[in-house]
Amino acid sequence: MIARHMKFKTPWVLATLFLGFLSVSCQSPGSESAREGVRFPLDLTDQRVAQQNEDITASRSNAITRAVSKASPAVVNITVTSVVQRRRSVVDDEFFRFFNRFNVPQEVTSIGSGFIISETGRVVTNQHVIGDSPTSVTVTLPSGEAFEASVLGSDQLTDLALLQMEGDTTFPYVSFSESDDVEVGEWAIALGNPFGLFELGDPTVTVGVVSAKNRDFRPDPSNPRVYIDMIQTDASINRGNSGGPLLNSLGEVIGINTFIFTGGTGSGSVGLGFAIPSSRVQLILEQLANTGRVEYDFDLGMRTRSMTEGLVVRYNLPYIQGLLVTEINRNGPAFDAGLMPGDIILQIGENRVVNNLHGSALLRQFSAGESVDIMLLRGGERYETTVDLRPRVDPTP
Repeated sequence: MIARHMKFKTPWVLATLFLGFLSVSCQSPGSESAREGVRFPLDLTDQRVAQQNEDITASRSNAITRAVSKASPAVVNITVTSVVQRRRSVVDDEFFRFFNRFNVPQEVTSIGSGFIISETGRVVTNQHVIGDSPTSVTVTLPSGEAFEASVLGSDQLTDLALLQMEGDTTFPYVSFSESDDVEVGEWAIALGNPFGLFELGDPTVTVGVVSAKNRDFRPDPSNPRVYIDMIQTDASINRGNSGGPLLNSLGEVIGINTFIFTGGTGSGSVGLGFAIPSSRVQLILEQLANTGRVEYDFDLGMRTRSMTEGLVVRYNLPYIQGLLVTEINRNGPAFDAGLMPGDIILQIGENRVVNNLHGSALLRQFSAGESVDIMLLRGGERYETTVDLRPRVDPTP
């Protein structure tokens, strides 16, 4: 019985021993090929996952992120302190009449955006950001460094101001691109500090496209400020973004974010933002840097007055908006173009002219050596003429 039992179990014992030997052999340190054979599917999966992660990381970097990274260090927050005369209440009147005080000065702080255009620390912003008579201006970089700044020059009509930071250091800066080369539909990237949310740290970024070019606006009829050849964008621009740069996909400045059009829907962005084009900005900044103000480099050789109801009644003039020519220099370009005292200028270039300040703003888009088309009213008839702008000749001392 024992012999028969051993004979029946022997094949299973041998098979078990053989499989055990084979298992030990596959797991022995010297059997690298066996280990690699077991790990190969897992290694392949790791490689695929790593490659996918690299592809995703690479896809996150694009033209917009590169443009933002390039320009962000030069975008600044501007804090302005000024003194205004506060309107008195009835209580104020009762109190201050005993002290012969008629005005109540009040210190006001406002914020806006700007950007550095030179390594020496020159900063561009909107004129309405700094106001008419700031008592102090502080420029804060994304790094948190703050510098006092002085106003080199500003111009209300074009809404531009040039500042100089006080600091013995080399500043990051951005470059201008030619706004004449901007294409409708290309990327537009707005940087700034909306609503003062990020006084310290990196600027806020909003992205859209260039919606249109060459838009002319006079947003406030009671304000002489005129915006000419503006760039329209749907990149969100809100309060506090004023003065910040509008970039192209190369990180170059194509305009200065200036105002939004809400269409009566409120004070927030509805996708109609406007920027002063860089070509116009550079022309104005050159004059602000040299003289602190904007002047024509040409002389029209005439003087004008805004049409008013008083002039209409006094001289029996037609009731129409425009500029009344009051004086003509016989040696000037206006006389050569046929203009005469009593003419009413209705249009300068392609724009209807409202008053003297409006006319000054329209003429600032021209330079000496160019020509400007003028439409005028004389004796009830409309005429068109072209004035060649001669370089201004400064009188000898």
